Amino acid sequence: MAVRIRMKRLGRRHRPFYRICVIDQRKQRNGKSIEDIGTYDPMIRDKSQRVSLNMERVDYWVSVGAQPSENVQALIKKVKLNKFGAVKTPPPLTAPKPLPEPEPEVAAEAESTEAAAEGAEEAPAEAAAEETAAE
Repeated sequence: MAVRIRMKRLGRRHRPFYRICVIDQRKQRNGKSIEDIGTYDPMIRDKSQRVSLNMERVDYWVSVGAQPSENVQALIKKVKLNKFGAVKTPPPLTAPKPLPEPEPEVAAEAESTEAAAEGAEEAPAEAAAEETAAE
């Protein structure tokens, strides 16, 4: 029987909680475990408090031939070395930037294009009047 040390997901949606357990490799993720040897709660802010493992039982199961999964292996390593890393502080809050007001140049450009359009409409009428007067 191939035995693995892996995590069993508990908790609810968007609030995970894991039990670290010894389980047959062929069982489903949340199947019946042989033994529960610890917990992992990723929602705890203090990284050193997230993992609780019974290291005596972990050492026993590894000596018997149980293979830890990649994630559990990383947790075991962190617990043995007692290196969990530092908690990152969130960036400081800043006031939102005010929205830019429409520039007066844009309004002036709009007026000049309207005037040019009006002038273009008048120009053919004036040209037609000049042509009739010339005849």
